[in-house]
Amino acid sequence: MSTIEPVESGLPHAGRPHAVRLDPAVPALVLRLDDNVLHHGTLAAVRSLGRAGVEVHAVLEGRHAPASRSRHLARTHVWPDGPRTPEALTSALEAIASVIGRRAVLLPMDDAGAVFAAEHAAALAPLFLLPGQVPGLPRRLADKSSLAALCAGLGVSHPETHVIATAGDAAAAVRRLGLPLMAKWARPWLLPPGSGLRSTTQVRTAQEAARLAARTGGPGGDLLFQRFVPGTAGSDWFFHGYFGDGSSCLFGGAGRKERAYPPRAGLTTLGRWLPNPRVEAAARSLASGLGYRGVLDLDFRYDAAADAYHLLDFNPRLGAQFRLFTDERGLDLVRVLHLDLTGAPPSPGRPAHGRTYLVENYDPFPAFQDRRAHRLTCAGWLRSLREADEFAWFDGDDPLPFLTMARQTMKRGFNRLARRRRSLPAAPR
Repeated sequence: MSTIEPVESGLPHAGRPHAVRLDPAVPALVLRLDDNVLHHGTLAAVRSLGRAGVEVHAVLEGRHAPASRSRHLARTHVWPDGPRTPEALTSALEAIASVIGRRAVLLPMDDAGAVFAAEHAAALAPLFLLPGQVPGLPRRLADKSSLAALCAGLGVSHPETHVIATAGDAAAAVRRLGLPLMAKWARPWLLPPGSGLRSTTQVRTAQEAARLAARTGGPGGDLLFQRFVPGTAGSDWFFHGYFGDGSSCLFGGAGRKERAYPPRAGLTTLGRWLPNPRVEAAARSLASGLGYRGVLDLDFRYDAAADAYHLLDFNPRLGAQFRLFTDERGLDLVRVLHLDLTGAPPSPGRPAHGRTYLVENYDPFPAFQDRRAHRLTCAGWLRSLREADEFAWFDGDDPLPFLTMARQTMKRGFNRLARRRRSLPAAPR
């Protein structure tokens, strides 16, 4: 086990107030159920809590995962072989808890982990600290088919959505919604690796719609066709927040997606913390109406024609770019969660509006597309790199995760090229 030392992290403003201290006697376990070695949010959680003096454990894929190389990680744990049933997961977490030796804050990083933790909170409570979440709520929110009904009941703007079970349903939805439209699997965390299915896909033709309809009935739950909300630069927003007792927002903020991968439809590669009273009010109202407790990550798109912010996704867990929201005291969502669960909820601080966060292994792709579309110059992209307040991977204080990420990225690229070459028809002799 490595030694955990409190490290002063770079904060957004000079002359900042004294940093809030976390309880070093309470460790944390970062939990992820999906296998994604390039999940930058996992590394961010390890670094944030480790720098604050917390003993951090994480369930990872192994030593090839970049987060496992962080000097702020006390110990890596690996899931045992076999199906990850609720019983198997509970047993594995009991074994990990015995190694940690003390009750720890449990921090799910994906939808599957958040759903599992909420539904098995009673069994996990003697070993882990968790927000007092309504047990079935994260599953209802992560399931995109039930999210539409929840939004309708709470009066939250949400794009028109239809469940697709047959080719006839697909054709009817195309006629009603028009093209392009968005196709989503209701329970994307259940899509098996290698299935070739993405959680969200933009459908441009009736043939693409029919092909997706033919894949229904699988583990990803219902197939949904959703009206496409046209977006322009600056129309994609997100809200990250932590809600305590009474669904009061202890910490949160709105961010604008400057770039995303895939472009206009994927994860944030360059985000900026900006004030947006309408998004912030919608998020707080939604959490209050649901009686939500804990961390959430919401995606919105502004519809100029309707003058409305449509809720596109509700993620009942930490968002990968949560470090964008780091205030002048060094507080972020995982630190606020740790403080609240250890009985020391922080007072409100001053937001660091204008702060930026850049994911360097994905950002070149949307930047290249923006360059081709004459929306971005090379000088403009380089300027965004120079001016980024924080990178997802690179940190001179903790360099090994960045180097491991670069190696894994190159390995993925070479494997993809090799598969493409094998799929090409043999040249005639």
